[in-house]
Amino acid sequence: MSSTNIAPKIISALPPCVSPEEHKTLTSTTPESFASIPPVLRFEEPNVSVFFDPPLQDLGPDDCKRGRLYIIESVLAFMSVTGRGFQIEYPSITLHAISRNESGSSIYCQLDETPAGDLPAHEEDDTPMRELKIVPERVEALEPIFESMSSCAALHPDPEDELDMNGDTFVDPSNFEVFNGDADQELSEVGRVRSDFVNDNRYTPY
Repeated sequence: MSSTNIAPKIISALPPCVSPEEHKTLTSTTPESFASIPPVLRFEEPNVSVFFDPPLQDLGPDDCKRGRLYIIESVLAFMSVTGRGFQIEYPSITLHAISRNESGSSIYCQLDETPAGDLPAHEEDDTPMRELKIVPERVEALEPIFESMSSCAALHPDPEDELDMNGDTFVDPSNFEVFNGDADQELSEVGRVRSDFVNDNRYTPY
């Protein structure tokens, strides 16, 4: 298993991407290599704020106040009006959910920044998680952001899950623990739910 760190990467330019229409045109011309075609931009939303806990060392408060969110098939990206931003690979987003509470609505994410294979199996549950909140100005954008992130995450399955399906062990979806608790229960209970969300439920971590 790779030991590459998949923590958020600070960027100053948007990663290469194309619209679905551009992608259709490019693939219809039978290029020499489909690998050379940039990934598809599934959704973008202006006027978005982001909050990291703990904060990213190289991204200041002004960089997080306002920007544009890009949900690309390869990465989740954010570009601030300051000209700085970040990108996150989907395998590091271990949970994403729509959160609605009195303080406002957002997309809540948990990020695993531990290089794969660095920790013994018995210590993995104690690995600290960085939290990310994505707050669009338009509440109506929450659903399409969630759906687009779910679609992109499905393109990057967990290698361990693939091994389970291809090996001698079959993973029964009915064995997943679904969070049905109230608002007073701990986030750790939500953290046990995979990002693909069993039965397409929306989990509210607050």
